[in-house]
Amino acid sequence: MPSIATRIPETLQSIRILRRAGLVPLPRIDEGVRSLRLVKQIGVIAGPVRMSARRDPRKLGLVDELGPLTFRQLEGRSNALARAWARRGLNENSVIGVLCRDHRGLVDTMLAAGKLGAKLLLLNTGFAKPQFVDVIKRENVSALVYDEEFADLLDASDLPRYLAWTDGVADGTTLEDLIVNTDDRPLPNPPKPGGFVLLTSGTTGTPKGAPRQVKSGLSAAQFLDRIPLRVNECTVLAAPLFHGTALSQFVLSFALGCTVVVRRKFDPEATLKMVQDNKATELVLVPTMLQRILDLGDEVLNSYDTSSLRIIFSAGSALSPELGNRATKAFGDVIYNLYGSTEVAVATVATPEDWRAAPGTVGKVPCGCRVQLYDDHGNRITEPDVIGRVFVGSDLAFGGYTDGRNKEIIDGLLSSGDVGHFDAEGRLFIDGRDDEMIVSGGENVFPVEVENLLAEHPGVVEAAVIGVPDPDFGHRLRAFVVRRDGVELDEAGVKDHVRANLARYKVPRDVRFLDSLPRNPTGKLLRNRLAEME
Repeated sequence: MPSIATRIPETLQSIRILRRAGLVPLPRIDEGVRSLRLVKQIGVIAGPVRMSARRDPRKLGLVDELGPLTFRQLEGRSNALARAWARRGLNENSVIGVLCRDHRGLVDTMLAAGKLGAKLLLLNTGFAKPQFVDVIKRENVSALVYDEEFADLLDASDLPRYLAWTDGVADGTTLEDLIVNTDDRPLPNPPKPGGFVLLTSGTTGTPKGAPRQVKSGLSAAQFLDRIPLRVNECTVLAAPLFHGTALSQFVLSFALGCTVVVRRKFDPEATLKMVQDNKATELVLVPTMLQRILDLGDEVLNSYDTSSLRIIFSAGSALSPELGNRATKAFGDVIYNLYGSTEVAVATVATPEDWRAAPGTVGKVPCGCRVQLYDDHGNRITEPDVIGRVFVGSDLAFGGYTDGRNKEIIDGLLSSGDVGHFDAEGRLFIDGRDDEMIVSGGENVFPVEVENLLAEHPGVVEAAVIGVPDPDFGHRLRAFVVRRDGVELDEAGVKDHVRANLARYKVPRDVRFLDSLPRNPTGKLLRNRLAEME
């Protein structure tokens, strides 16, 4: 843990960062103090909404496919929902599972859970039924909020359930019924805010639960130090709210009194229209979404006015140099590439200046975070350009999975599961997962280097590379390539491209062509599926 001597200047720096963003309003310091108090009482979402409703009741808080809601409306709706649930026995000991896409019903639930002090479990909308059943049992869920399209998953559960979205006639108790038929006066504050349980990606089985509780309003400085969000702006969330990428920016946007714009399902062209129509200053997405937007082509991109964008926030999976450079060319110097995970939260952020200097970097460590590299024996690596295991520490990091397990810890820092290196300027680069490195013919190889190179080929839409067993070399590389329409590219062409740019032992021995790479709903590559392909 950082010493007191470290904590004091870090705290002062955090306050300066919050003040720069507008979260410590001068001369009304009392408003800032009141906001921090509300966060401690009812949580990081409900607290800011109550403050925004008090300061400017008519300010737009949320825009979804049903239209706009002011902060005052969000406050009243969530008060009513929390009261209705309290009458039905939900309280600070409850766990509310949410299986929803992004719309007002999900936001109402988040706010109401905070006001009850209930724990909120954000379920992945891509769940299969066995995963769903395992998770709600393990997490001791008390009630479920769901969209009609996921009703079949709930057949395996007899828990109380509330319908958040339907495209037809509602079959069951809806959130809207509870809201319109219940008093919307504020409830007494709970003993403590309930917090969230986020789920890991679950790329190799049932996702693990990672509880998150924001310990201090000053933790916002970890994002605001290197991402220039400001008060009273507008954020478009393309990434789903059950994922930490969107959730972090949703929380920050509400804390800053910004309008948040959401859509139930991602559509690349509709996203551009949302930016244009709402004059959004921030767009939040994962790299696969960014790629789909850019693949619309210049004619479509230029038909929308996205000049209001100051920030395109990318996180959740690796942003390749090729994709980041394409985005910079299309939108300008607005790409912010965050590296972190469900467990460690924020680790580093690459600003547009970082990206220009070193495409592919995940940037530098922000205020309030620590990132260190260690070798396989637990010895710290301090030299630049030396690859080591990445360990991260901050107030936002989780304290262990809900099943009692934890990540490896060294010097109070959590393993991210990745390996990387710092350059001489302190910028971090991720070289791959610590379990993905292969030894081929006595040489260490990280597949991500080959993937990034293949992504630069004009005939490749996307590529993935994995290690597979080889009787002669121990392991060999196998590449999976999605070809661009209208471009001729064969196995020899793929190998020649790698051979011309990298060492001989990094050339894939096998190349498979696919129509698309297997990914989860947030765009993370499912390497286990690739490994199973024959």
